Amino acid sequence: MSTPTNPDMVGPIWLRILLRFSLVLGLFFVFLLGIKGFGEGFMLLGRDHLQVIFVATKNPLIGLMVGILATSVMQSSSITTSMIVALVAAPVSPLPLENAIPMVMGANIGTTVTNTIVSLAHLGHRNEFQRAFAVATCHDVFNYMAVAVLLPLELYTGFLRKLSAFKIELGGLAGIKYQSPLKGALQALYNPLESFLQGLFADQRLQGVALLLLGGIMIFGAISLLVKILHRLARSRMERIVNRGLGAHALLAIAVGMVITVMVQSSSITTSLLVPLAGAGLLGLEQAFPIVLGANLGTTVTALTAALGTTGPNTAAGIQIALVHLLFNLSATLLIYPLRRVRAIPLHAARWLAGLATRSKKLLLLYILFLFYGIPLLLIFLDKAIKL
Repeated sequence: MSTPTNPDMVGPIWLRILLRFSLVLGLFFVFLLGIKGFGEGFMLLGRDHLQVIFVATKNPLIGLMVGILATSVMQSSSITTSMIVALVAAPVSPLPLENAIPMVMGANIGTTVTNTIVSLAHLGHRNEFQRAFAVATCHDVFNYMAVAVLLPLELYTGFLRKLSAFKIELGGLAGIKYQSPLKGALQALYNPLESFLQGLFADQRLQGVALLLLGGIMIFGAISLLVKILHRLARSRMERIVNRGLGAHALLAIAVGMVITVMVQSSSITTSLLVPLAGAGLLGLEQAFPIVLGANLGTTVTALTAALGTTGPNTAAGIQIALVHLLFNLSATLLIYPLRRVRAIPLHAARWLAGLATRSKKLLLLYILFLFYGIPLLLIFLDKAIKL
């Protein structure tokens, strides 16, 4: 009797490790190549087309809306923030940093849609769903609280821009042309692609559109495959880390969330992993909350990686927006979590919303539609009302 062959068990262990490492490294370069292509594509579109985007996102409400919608559609803040980094670091006509900051904040909100959808798998069991939805919703409430406090503060004081600029000066990037250590390898990969598109399209704008599409596909495809591969490799390890973090000190739980998110390059996976554990009664809301905060911090690594892989005169700006993303999440954590009464707000709100969703499926549907799509539409309405 023949035994079914498992592809993962074929060949010596060192060969499997080498193949997986090579695949991860290859996808990493595809991701960085997509970042470069995305930035170059916007440059080729011309200033007139870029000006339309820049004028639209100059309004912070519209920038916030773009971040929410883009991330809720793609279900990955890593992809959205990486694309924002590419736009800010574009060699010519980069996206202004002031426009990009609300977009990054919106990406934080949009990413919470994934774990909210995952919680719907528990709808058939009332108590399970209530526990699972509360854990999913505390992420929503926390990120909305963070934006409600820090976006007006940033608009009034510019503290994130100033602090990130100080970090860059401290790191010696101010006033110099940063040269990525990956520049040569990326340029060697980009040159054939550029030549191919130049031969295919005579019009520079068509080349720009093609580069935007290809860059977006490469970023989305590479991140998606990296997440799947790293999730598969780290799945059992993630479960062990989470189990060790259950009931642990808050700082350790935050570190658990960060480590898992860095390992799998996706905060959505980390937070979605908590939802079934909560549904099964293995994880309480108070235990899950610091892990969620760690996931928020861990997801900033992808944008920082994208920034360090960019090349050209505006690379320092790309690094700065990635630092803004990190500082935003760090500030939100320090602002909300340490004080018990403030920390209780998202927890109480999550329990209340979970109770409402459990009693009425219509309210549940309205909550999801309003939170991720209704609020962006409301922002557009407010923008138009302010202009009248």
